This record gives sequence, structure tokens and C-alpha cells, in this order.
Amino acid sequence: MNDMSMPAEAVEQLPKARVTAARRRYFAAVWIVPLIACAVAAYVAYDRLREFGPTITIRFKDGGGLRTGITPIKYRGVPIGEVTGVQLSEDRQQVLVRARLYHTAASIAQQGAVFWIVRPEVGIGNVTGLSTVITGPEIQVLPGTGERKDDFVGLERAPAELDRSGLRIVLRTGRAGALQRDSPVYYRGVEVGVVQELDLAPDSAAVDIHVLIRQRYTPLVRSGSMFWNVSGASMNAGLFSGVQFKMESLKALATGGIAFATPSDAAAGRVKPGTVFPLYSEPNKEWLEWTPRIPLAPDSDIGSEPQPVAKR
Repeated sequence: MNDMSMPAEAVEQLPKARVTAARRRYFAAVWIVPLIACAVAAYVAYDRLREFGPTITIRFKDGGGLRTGITPIKYRGVPIGEVTGVQLSEDRQQVLVRARLYHTAASIAQQGAVFWIVRPEVGIGNVTGLSTVITGPEIQVLPGTGERKDDFVGLERAPAELDRSGLRIVLRTGRAGALQRDSPVYYRGVEVGVVQELDLAPDSAAVDIHVLIRQRYTPLVRSGSMFWNVSGASMNAGLFSGVQFKMESLKALATGGIAFATPSDAAAGRVKPGTVFPLYSEPNKEWLEWTPRIPLAPDSDIGSEPQPVAKR
């Protein structure tokens, strides 16, 4: 007996397949994974955008090695942004570096902020930027304290303010000779300071050499101290004394150097930052015989107001 001969009641009681409902559940399950992926991607994109703060432009003379999306901007060794574009200015005299700072570092982009590119440099007794040999150049910054700003002029090298704390004085001479930035400053043959900058004196009749005496050795500089140039080497020959060859150090021979001596005068007082001393071409024999006992202390109380040229 076939289905056509079955009563209508019996036909209605037979089970029916629900294919349509199963298909709906199948399609719903297929879309769960893409929807979750889209949600995760949207959150990551939002979180990424939330990290970034203002976009700034830094103008350099040379942008060699800077790479979009790779070169970081750092403050105290911590990344605070990254380069997003590098291009020439319209007059082709500058390199315009566009960068985006992280949101947490937005306050750094203020009037007075200083940016510079760190590249590896190797010199006699001085190696800087060694970490950038493999990773490439990086941009470092000193924060500003003024109003918000988005356009800056970068420096070609680190500013002198980065050097360690100490006493900053000025040595005035007619000619700089072999002296240059990073030339050492010696006391009794021990390196106690460094030349930070060279510039013309206010009246342009002399050269002002800005020197930093490191904090530990600041008590050595007194109002009666004498400074002289020890750049290069000297040779004296005599009938009975023979040939005498004098050189402060190999570093001084290559980059120039300065030495100073302080008298054993108890009345010679400490000097303040900005004090100007004359720089002599050679020392008097008397200066080399000075052997004052001056205690050294890591934390010296140095004033902050400049004084006029030290009198002799």
C-alpha cells in the first residue's frame, strides 16, 4: 500500500525534515569568526590611534638614515614617538621630518623643545651613539616649557646642556688654535672637564671657549686659577739637557687641550658660573709648582650668577 492510499490523519502525523532551520544555524556559525576578527582589529586600531598625540615637523640640514615608521623619537632612552615622513623643503635647503608623538608625551612639543639626530661617532677617547650602529639613527629631544608648538628647528648634534652637572666658565683667548668641542681640560694631568662650545667674544675681538668643569672637581677652580693651552706637542733642545719632548696626552695632541693650576692662596675664593678667565699660550714655571691641598667633594655649592673677568 502506497502513501496515496493512507488516511489524511496518518499523513499529518509523519515526521517532517527541518532543513531550513539547520541552514540558518550553519550560516550564523560561519559568520562568528569573521565578526570577532573585525571587532579585534577595530579595537587594535582604536587603541593604536589612542596612543598617538600631536603631529610635529622638525627641520634638519641632513636627514641621512631617517626612515618612515622605523626611526624613533626618544626622551631619556624611552620611545615617545616615531617618524611618519621625510621630505625636502620647497627651497631644497632643509629636510622636513614629520613625526607623531605618543599621547603621553604630547606636553614635550612646547616652545623651547630641542631635537637632534643621534648617529654613531668615533673619536679619540670618545665614542657616542654606539647603539645606533645596527638600529640606525634616532631622534632625541629635550622638552620645552613654553606654549604648544608643532614646528621645530633640529640641531646637528646634542646640545651642550646634556653634559654632566658642574661649573661652567669661559676662557678668553686671541685664537682658538687646535681647540674644539670635546677638547679635554686637565688639572695636574687628570682630565677634569671638557670644552663645550667655541664662539666669538661679544666684541668679536677674541674667542670665548665655554668649558665645563665636572662636579667633583669644581673646588679646584678659584679666583687665582691660571689656564693655558696644551694643544699639540712641544720640543726643546739644549746642549747639556738634550732633547725634551712634551705632550699632555694623545687626545690633546689630536683634539687640543687645556690645563690649569690653582695657587695655594687661602684667600682665593670659589668662582661662580660664567666667570671669564684669560687663556694663555703657555704656563709660567711658577704655576707648575703650585700644589694646593683642596678637598674634593661630589656635591659642591656653586652659585648661579656670572662674575666679570677674573683679575690677576
